[in-house]
Amino acid sequence: MTGLLIHSVSEFSDLILEGLRLADALDIVEIGAEYGGMSALLAEHCRVRGGRLTSVDPAPKREFLDWVNANPDVRHVAKTSLDAFAELDAADAWIVDGDHNWYTVYHELRQIEAISRRAGKPLLVFLHDVGWPCGRRDMYYAPEQIPAAYRHPHSYDAGATLDRPALVEGRGFRGAGLAAFANVSGGARNGVMTAIDDFLAEELAQGREFGFAEIPVVFGLGVLFDMSATWSASLAELVLPYHRNKLLRTLETNRLRNYLRVIEMQDELAARAVRLGAA
Repeated sequence: MTGLLIHSVSEFSDLILEGLRLADALDIVEIGAEYGGMSALLAEHCRVRGGRLTSVDPAPKREFLDWVNANPDVRHVAKTSLDAFAELDAADAWIVDGDHNWYTVYHELRQIEAISRRAGKPLLVFLHDVGWPCGRRDMYYAPEQIPAAYRHPHSYDAGATLDRPALVEGRGFRGAGLAAFANVSGGARNGVMTAIDDFLAEELAQGREFGFAEIPVVFGLGVLFDMSATWSASLAELVLPYHRNKLLRTLETNRLRNYLRVIEMQDELAARAVRLGAA
């Protein structure tokens, strides 16, 4: 079923790589590798510029592990992001596509900002899954790793739909046993986009202003960047046509409705098979 769904951050590779070129980013940290599709493109970008890719993922797919073993110039840190920061150096850019919940993303941004400020580097972060379903709803790969005070009631079995905030039992977009979704979307400390909003509000209160673009397609890409960087105007010009673009948002909603209908049909077929088997 997932093979039918365009979902990878690598779908944004042309835009991300152009943004990295404009920012003259040499050293890059990638959080979340999965199969390594984006990793290979980032590694090549770093390689030709004399930089280095560091990829952080505690449990990537075998395809990534095979690839990284064949590419010793790429550093793989097999830890969760929040555990890995103690051994991460400052980078010119960060690709964040790991655990899609408020607690993780908020603290990733806080750590990235602190590391960058200490090193005197302008901030450049590309964040995936800022749209539906994780923009305003936490998803947990390992709920037990999220402190209880920040962990919403959640389910591995109930699914998210476009038309209601609460999960629906046995329907909708769900984690298939690999991830859990918060039972209800919205509200405080819930979701990737909420983490970004909170980070930006706190920074603004401290007199630090960042640019941010939201590209509302393929589950949403956020581009967070330092307005004082010499390359900020060029980057803003690159991403502005996509920022909250109404046509892209309409296409994404249509894509998701179609995919949710495919899930619904598969659920109906599975239920029918069960009934026939019991007959």
